[in-house]
Amino acid sequence: MAALVVSLLLGCGGESAERSGGSGDGDSVVIALDPGSEPEAGFDPAYGWGAGEHVHEPLIQSTLTVTNTDLTIGYDLATGYSVSEDGLTWQVTIRNDVKFTDGEPLTAEDVAFTYNTVKETSSVNDFTMLDHAEAADDTTVIFHMTRPFSIWPYTMAEVGILPEHAYDSATYGTEPVGSGRYILKQWDKGQQVILEANPDYYGEAPKMKQVTILFMEEDAAFLAAQSGQVDLAYTSATYSEEEVEGYTLAAYESVDNRGLNLPAISETTDSEGRAVGNDFTSDVLVRRAINIGVDRQEMIDHVLNGYGSPAYSVCDQLPWYNEASEVTYDSEGAAALLDEAGWVLGEDGVREKDGVQAKMNLLYSNGDSVRQALAADFADQMEELGIICTIEGVGWDTAYDRALSEPLLWGWGAHTPMELYNIYHTIEGNTVDGKDMAQYSPYANETVDTYMDQALAESDLEEAYTLWQQAQWDGTTGVTQEGDIPWVWLVNIDHLYWVRDGLTVAEQKIHPHGHGWSIVNNVDQWEWEE
Repeated sequence: MAALVVSLLLGCGGESAERSGGSGDGDSVVIALDPGSEPEAGFDPAYGWGAGEHVHEPLIQSTLTVTNTDLTIGYDLATGYSVSEDGLTWQVTIRNDVKFTDGEPLTAEDVAFTYNTVKETSSVNDFTMLDHAEAADDTTVIFHMTRPFSIWPYTMAEVGILPEHAYDSATYGTEPVGSGRYILKQWDKGQQVILEANPDYYGEAPKMKQVTILFMEEDAAFLAAQSGQVDLAYTSATYSEEEVEGYTLAAYESVDNRGLNLPAISETTDSEGRAVGNDFTSDVLVRRAINIGVDRQEMIDHVLNGYGSPAYSVCDQLPWYNEASEVTYDSEGAAALLDEAGWVLGEDGVREKDGVQAKMNLLYSNGDSVRQALAADFADQMEELGIICTIEGVGWDTAYDRALSEPLLWGWGAHTPMELYNIYHTIEGNTVDGKDMAQYSPYANETVDTYMDQALAESDLEEAYTLWQQAQWDGTTGVTQEGDIPWVWLVNIDHLYWVRDGLTVAEQKIHPHGHGWSIVNNVDQWEWEE
C-alpha cells in the first residue's frame, strides 16, 4: 500500500511526475516531508505560516530579520533597527528595491499592515506585546509596544510580509503574493507543493530553481528514497540502521528536546478546581536526584540509535544557554539525595517514606513511539534508583491538564528565548492557593521571574542574553540542578534525512522542535555536484 501511495503522489499534479526519478539535473530538487508539515491554513503568515511551534523561514515571503546559523540576528528586508531607551518604540528601516511578485513595490506600509493584521488574526503566536505598527515613510516602520520586548528581532524573523494591496484573507493562503525567494506555483492539498524561484528576487538568485515538497508518512518516504523517487526524505532512528543505495543518512543537530515536567508543589487544586502538584516531586531533593540519576547517553544509544545529544535545558547551544545547566550522570549521588530526602530503600528494592512508596505515573502522547520508548527507558532507570514508574499514553486533549499533577514527556525547542519564559515564568491569574504559577507545570520563583522580566525590558540584545542565562542560574538560585530543577531534560533528537548522493545540503542552523520545514530554510543554496 505504501508503494502505491508513493506512486500516486509522484504521478499527480503533472510537473512533479516528470521529475519522479529524482532530480540530479542541476537546478531542482524533490523533498519528502511529514504530512504534519503541510500548513492547514495555507501559506498565509497571518494564520501561522512560518511561525508557531515549528518556526521556519516562510520562503514565499520576505521577513524583516533572519536568524543566522549561530542564532544571532541578521537582516533580510531590514537595513537597520533601533529601540527607544524605555523599550516601547522600535524603528526599523527597510530596503527600497523590493517588489512583490505582481510587480508592486514593497514599502513600510505593507510591513505595518502585516503586523497589524497578524496581531488581530494570529492564533499561533502571541502579539500582545505589540500595540500597533505604523509607516513613518516608505522605508521606515515604527512599532509601538505595550511593554518592553528585547527579543522583538526574533519575532521579526518569523513574520512574512504581506502585500496590503493584494491581501484577501479568504484566498491569500492558496494564492500568496510575496517577495521571497520562491513563488508558489502549485499546491495539491494532501499531496505536494511546487515552488519556483522568484526571477525578481532582490537577493542572491536561488540555485535551486524548482523545489517540490511531497507530504508523506514516514514509511512511504522511506520507500520513495529506496525507489529513487525523491532527493531528500525525512526519516527517524527507526530506519537509521537501514541502507539505501545511492543515499546517505544525514543527521542534523537540533534543540528539539524531550523532557519531563516535575510538578514542584504538593498536591492541591488550582483556581479552576483542577488537580495540581505532586507530593513526591514537590521535594527539590527528589527532583535533583532524578536529574542526575538519568543516564542520557544510554537513552541516546538505545532509543535513538545514537542520533541525539544529551539535553540539560530547553535551549542547549543557543546564545542564551547557561552551561551551568549541564550535569553528570551520577546514580550514587542520586541515591544519596533520595536518602537525604527520607526515601529509604526497602528490601523489595522500592523506596518508601512514611509508609508511602516512591511512585510516578509518566504520561506521553499517544502515537509517538519515540516518546513512549523514552518514557519506558526512563522508567527502567528510575527503577534502579528504587522509584516505581508506570507509563501511560494520553491524548493532548487531556495531557495539558494532567501534566499539572503528573510528569508528562514534552517536546520543546525554539529559536527564541521566549521558550524559557513560556515554561518557567508565572502567569498572572494562574493561581494555586493564591499564588501565581507557571503555565505548563506548577512552579514559581520570583527571582527567576525578575531576571526574565529584566531580559525583556533590556534594550541591548546581548545584555538580555546574560539575563536569560541568570534566570537559569545566577550562582544562588534558578532552574538548574543546584536550584529548583522543576523540569528534567533528557535528549535533543537529531533530525535525520536520506540525502541522494551528489546533493549538497547547505549548512543548517540548529533545528528547532518539529521535523519539518526547517531543513529547507536555505534550500535556495543547495547544489548538485557537477
